[in-house]
Amino acid sequence: MSDKKQKKVLGRGLDALLGNSDNADFSNNTKNNANSLQLSLDKIYVNPNQPRTNFDSNQIDNLVVSIKELGIIQPITVRKINDDKYEIISGERRYRASKIANLESIPCYIKAVEDETDLLKMSLVENVQRVDLDPIEIALTYERFINEYNLNVDAISRLVGKDRSTVSNYIRLLKLDPIIQSGIRDGFLSMGHGRALINVDDKKLQIEIYEQIISSKLSVRQTEKIARGNKDLPSNNSNSDVSKIYLDATNKFEKLFNSKVTLKENSKGKVSLSTTFKSINELYSIIKKITN
Repeated sequence: MSDKKQKKVLGRGLDALLGNSDNADFSNNTKNNANSLQLSLDKIYVNPNQPRTNFDSNQIDNLVVSIKELGIIQPITVRKINDDKYEIISGERRYRASKIANLESIPCYIKAVEDETDLLKMSLVENVQRVDLDPIEIALTYERFINEYNLNVDAISRLVGKDRSTVSNYIRLLKLDPIIQSGIRDGFLSMGHGRALINVDDKKLQIEIYEQIISSKLSVRQTEKIARGNKDLPSNNSNSDVSKIYLDATNKFEKLFNSKVTLKENSKGKVSLSTTFKSINELYSIIKKITN
């Protein structure tokens, strides 16, 4: 196989795992629901090695409403274990919602997958490519590729169709304290915040800055400044002047305006303030207070 052809196959992700003929069948099935089979929910089982562990309850609830109204538009993909058992490859969220909606059966594409290794790879790649995973789940997925399949970062980047640097940045998130990893998974801070905290070697100091991010609603840029200024300091000196200023200013403005205030700093260091007043009269009262 030429380098060009090999790169093309690896870049397609599932093609590299299933082979061209299998993936062609899968593509044809996704275009034509007539190729799917109706299977009883009692015969369908979840994949115990599913990399996706967080299922948003609100998304599930919304999907239940949609299913009750329109049914299952996109069949799930399963593999046959025996006549009475089929294991999910992709579509567990649709499966869960269908059970809540009290459906008796759902449409399924059946893939012939004999090798447990290929099954796990398909589940991992399918989830990563559909951006169904949170940053930590993606990082753990990449780590499994490394530990269980001896793949390096270059091979993973080709397999999932992501830049090498992107894959590396995800993996580096696993260096963070588990509490911070949980914060990223729960959406309390972004991957950008996490990347900034990676530069702080002291885990206790990471937690202290993490708490500052939450309490002061610090931006990624503010977090980067604090991390750069504190990464070599002992933990008892972890409070940065930057965060103190923002916290103090926010508190004073909120007390003055009697309203919630948000301070944001752009890439050039310019700071903007935003708040909401109940009426023009309240705004006028604030102006009078300031001018006096």
